[in-house]
Amino acid sequence: MIPALIASVGLPLLAKAVGSALDGLDHPAAKTASAALTQVGQALSDRAITPEQVAEANRHLERMTELDSTEARAALAQVNASLRAEIRSEDWYVRRWRPTFGYAVAITWTATMAAIAWAIVAEPTQAPAIITALVNTSPIWGIALGVLGVAVVKRSQDKAVQPRT
Repeated sequence: MIPALIASVGLPLLAKAVGSALDGLDHPAAKTASAALTQVGQALSDRAITPEQVAEANRHLERMTELDSTEARAALAQVNASLRAEIRSEDWYVRRWRPTFGYAVAITWTATMAAIAWAIVAEPTQAPAIITALVNTSPIWGIALGVLGVAVVKRSQDKAVQPRT
């Protein structure tokens, strides 16, 4: 019942909505995708694609999602194992890399922002170019600050779970 309902109403509506949205874009790939979705929507409406085929596609999607989830769980287990090993380590620096990284990022960020502020004040005519250059560093800072954020949160969780003695 549900696969038949999805096949007869939901998917054609979704294909039509996404297809018309893509058709509004001025790009050949979007136009091609729009035409393909229109054909799929029509095939679903005409029952050229049967509810059983939709159900099989859903089963395949569920299986692929399950496999992806299994891989993600394995990766997280490996990361957690390495973090636990790091916490148990007797090596002082292995346990201190996160604070060291945090200080390095903070000092670098402060120096960069101070240099940019000074450059804009000293050469106001160059401000647009300086700001554009700063915007281009966003991915680098995003990664560094993201790693720092994860490290801080994880370390806070570690301290909450295992108080130092």
